[in-house]
Amino acid sequence: MRRIITISIIICLIIGSIFGVYYFFTKEKDEEIIEYTPQEEISEEQMRQTMVSLYFKSGEEIVPEARLIDVKELLENPYKEILEMLIEGPKNSSLEKTIPEGTKINKIQKQADILIIDFSEEFIKNHKNGEIQEKITVNSIVNTITELTEINGVKITINGEENKSFNDEKIRFNKVFYRE
Repeated sequence: MRRIITISIIICLIIGSIFGVYYFFTKEKDEEIIEYTPQEEISEEQMRQTMVSLYFKSGEEIVPEARLIDVKELLENPYKEILEMLIEGPKNSSLEKTIPEGTKINKIQKQADILIIDFSEEFIKNHKNGEIQEKITVNSIVNTITELTEINGVKITINGEENKSFNDEKIRFNKVFYRE
């Protein structure tokens, strides 16, 4: 009786092993190796682009407008490049410019985490008066520039002078402006 049980166990092991080997090898042959291919290749041009946020007027507030820009344009002077885009105005027709027409950037200087921007006199001369409009302009500049991680505040000067203000003197440029 022991012999019959032992032979039965050996036969079961042999049959199980044969089935296992057969299953293993047939499964390998039946499965195809599927290689992932992206639907669209990323071009060299796309690899050199980055996203920047510029803040423009929408009603009584400012909202970001995302722009895709070539990284090479930001290498030499990223602050000036971004401010020039802000001066040009939004691409979205529902948004409005915040920096007055004719404004030029005279000089940009970084001191620690503060960016000092020296604008031409058109910045104040061509600005629409009113404290809300003035705050929108300042916040537009500050929010745009502080999107860059190394900048926490903005100091504005006009033709090299620090103690200027908008025409109605509601907002003076004698301090550093921080993101609100």
